[in-house]
Amino acid sequence: MATIIKRGDTYKITVSLGNNNSGKQIRKHMTYKPDISLTPKQAEKEVQKQAVLFEDKCQKGLYLEGNITFTEFADKWFKDYAEQQLKAQTLVRYKSFMKRVNIAIGHIKLDKIQPRHLTEFYNNLKENGIREDTKYKSAVDFKKFLSKNNLTQDKLSKESGASIFSVHSLIKGNNVNYNTALKIAEYLKTDFSELFFSEDNKTLSDKTIHHYHAFISSVLSTAVQWQVIFSNPCERVKPPKVTKKEAKYLDEDGLEQVLAVIDSLPEEENQNCLMIKLFLFTGLRRGELCGLKFDDIDFKNNTISVKRNLLYLPKKGVFENTPKTESSIRKITVSANIIQLIKQHKISQHKNQIEVGDQWNATGYIFTSWNGLPLHPDTISGWFRKLVKKYDLPDVSIHSLRHTAATMLLMNGLPVKAVSSRLGHANAVTTSTIYSHALQSADEQAAEVMDEIMSGNKNKKTTKKHG
Repeated sequence: MATIIKRGDTYKITVSLGNNNSGKQIRKHMTYKPDISLTPKQAEKEVQKQAVLFEDKCQKGLYLEGNITFTEFADKWFKDYAEQQLKAQTLVRYKSFMKRVNIAIGHIKLDKIQPRHLTEFYNNLKENGIREDTKYKSAVDFKKFLSKNNLTQDKLSKESGASIFSVHSLIKGNNVNYNTALKIAEYLKTDFSELFFSEDNKTLSDKTIHHYHAFISSVLSTAVQWQVIFSNPCERVKPPKVTKKEAKYLDEDGLEQVLAVIDSLPEEENQNCLMIKLFLFTGLRRGELCGLKFDDIDFKNNTISVKRNLLYLPKKGVFENTPKTESSIRKITVSANIIQLIKQHKISQHKNQIEVGDQWNATGYIFTSWNGLPLHPDTISGWFRKLVKKYDLPDVSIHSLRHTAATMLLMNGLPVKAVSSRLGHANAVTTSTIYSHALQSADEQAAEVMDEIMSGNKNKKTTKKHG
């Protein structure tokens, strides 16, 4: 039975859970403050209710106190919240963040985390050599260091988890990656900077640091909602300001070059060529295009329905997911020429299906591997990258083709709202921000048009006056 002690306008509720292994009594506490609008009798009733709920939580092991560490709470957060609520890619990214977060604040109790802890962490993320693709060398004579500590190369490799090849590299004065260096430093219980140094100057981007901030904030916001802590310290911290980068896109000459190369390629490249054309004429994201099925095409009304994303994760393989946002689920109109190309591709795919026979998988996807299975999204990206290099095309990526589609539409006068809807953006503000270059160019064209109109009117008036 929970005990209740009134302290001013609040109540301290205590639940006893027996004794621990040392014989010490285990008690859980919470403070409850009734709503000021309640009458004394209602408040008393509500306190009793909260005491019962609190005791039930404690008995079931569902109550968490603020003295739980960030790492301990994050483990529960991943299991009880993130794995059910977050998209697979976001979940994988957040789990990868835990390595650095654990080192920085993982050991700190939730109710002791202060804005300064987060600021120090973000500043650390901005330092040179923090990236995991940064290469490190030993700051000491590694062979002598092992001898001094009575370690053989084999023992260090087996017990630290670093490969024997990496240990040999350090002895020779060569580079190893961040993960290897970290494993060795942790095993030797030696400060990382005392053992390793980097000649690289690579740093994490401000955008990546923002992702770290979003992750930590999400965890701590949940801790507030679950009444583990009273406030989220992330709300009192400003992560680095992200500088908006101009979207990279093809200009008209570059677009003509790409289309000319695409049209000159042999028949066996038809699927890849069609994908490039669809990127340019629809502005679809890579995952959206790879996720298209023939059932999504309205061949009569010339429309394409975007219903799914096709993604890839190392431990999951290629899989279907919902589109990026609710607004990403949309229907877009394309030209009759594009529809005809899709029809031709469907015929070619059917011929291929007959040739493959029993090995064919009827998945319904428009773009597939040789046996009908979904196409790995990186396949088209790699193919286009090689094409750009081979034919000396403008240095752009697959995602730049989406930017090209949006830019061309805006520069040719299509309203921002219409372009936003076509791209699947949450709102027109997002479109305006990303494609400010196109809007500026369109505005300059508008000024020139107005100047021509006004000049024309002025000339007409002058002619009339002297006529």
